[in-house]
Amino acid sequence: MTQTAHLLAPAPGAGPRPSGARRALRVLAILACVPYVSLKVAWVAGSEIGIPAGSVLLERPRTMAIANSVTVLADILVVVLALLLTQSWGRRVPVWLLALPMWAATGLLTPIMTGYPTQLAVALLGGDERAAAPAEPFLDSWVFAVVYGGFILQGLSLGTLFVLYARDRWGHLWRGRLGGLAARVSGPGVRATALAAAALALFPLTLHARWLFGSTEGLSPRQIAERDADFTVLEFQQIAFLVVAVAFTLFLVLRRPAPLKVRTVLALAWTGSGAVGCWGAYMSLVALMPETDPAKQVTALTQLSYAGEMITGLLLAVCLAVVLRRRSAEA
Repeated sequence: MTQTAHLLAPAPGAGPRPSGARRALRVLAILACVPYVSLKVAWVAGSEIGIPAGSVLLERPRTMAIANSVTVLADILVVVLALLLTQSWGRRVPVWLLALPMWAATGLLTPIMTGYPTQLAVALLGGDERAAAPAEPFLDSWVFAVVYGGFILQGLSLGTLFVLYARDRWGHLWRGRLGGLAARVSGPGVRATALAAAALALFPLTLHARWLFGSTEGLSPRQIAERDADFTVLEFQQIAFLVVAVAFTLFLVLRRPAPLKVRTVLALAWTGSGAVGCWGAYMSLVALMPETDPAKQVTALTQLSYAGEMITGLLLAVCLAVVLRRRSAEA
C-alpha cells in the first residue's frame, strides 16, 4: 500500500503554471487534430469530400460511419492528453490512467511518423507520383498529406509534452545505467515473460522478412498485385519495430549490456512495444471487418501474424510496467 501511494503521489511543485513552450506544444497538439476530426465528422454527416468515385469507403456507409465516429473519439483523447500533460491536476492522475493511453498513442503514431515520410522520400527518389497512396481508388492524395501531416504534428507535440511530464514526475526511475539496476527490479517472472514474447515474435518477424524478400505466402491476391515500394517500406519498418521492441526489453530485464543508459533502453522498449502491440491490435480489428471480395480477404496466416504482434507487444509492455513499478518501490 505504501508503494502504491508513493507511485501515485504528485510530483513536488506540481502547482506552477506550465511554461510558454509547453503551452505552445499543447496548442499545436490540439490544432493538429482539427483536420482529421473535421474530415471524419464530414464523412459521418454524409459528405464524400476527399473520397474518389469507386472507393471501397463508399461501399458500406453504415460501417464506415461507425468506424469514423470511433476514430473521432480517439483523436479527442489526444486533446484530453494534451491538457492532462500541461495542467496541475494532471500530476495527480493515476499512473495507469495516463500510461496506457500514452503507450497506445505512441504505438499508433510512431509508425506513421516514420513510415509516411519514408514512403514519400522513396516515391520522390524513384519518380513515383502516387505519394504513398494505394493503386486502387481509396482516398484523394491530398487527404493523406493533410491527415498524416496532422498525425506527425500530434506525435511530435504530444510526445514532447509526455517526455517533459514524465521527466518531472518520474525522472528518478530511469537514471543511471543498466548495470546499476538491482536484480530484484526484474526477477525470474519478468525475464520469463520477456523471453516468451521474444519467442512469440519470431513468427511475425519471419513472415515479414519473407514478404520483404519476395515471398507471397499468406498474402491476399490484392496484396500481391499491389506490392510496391510502399509495401517494402512498411515491411522493413515492421521488422525494425519487432527487433527494437524485443531487443531493448530484453536488455532492460536482463540488465545488460551494463553501460547502456536506462532512459535510452526504456524509451526504445516503450516505443517499439507500443508500435508492435498497438498496430497488431489495430490490424487485427481491420481484418475482422466483413469483406465479400475474395481477392481482398485477409488470409488466416496474416491474421495470425497480427495476433502474434499484438500479444508480443502486450507482453513486453507488461514487463516494462513491472520493472518501473519495482524501480519506483526501490526508489
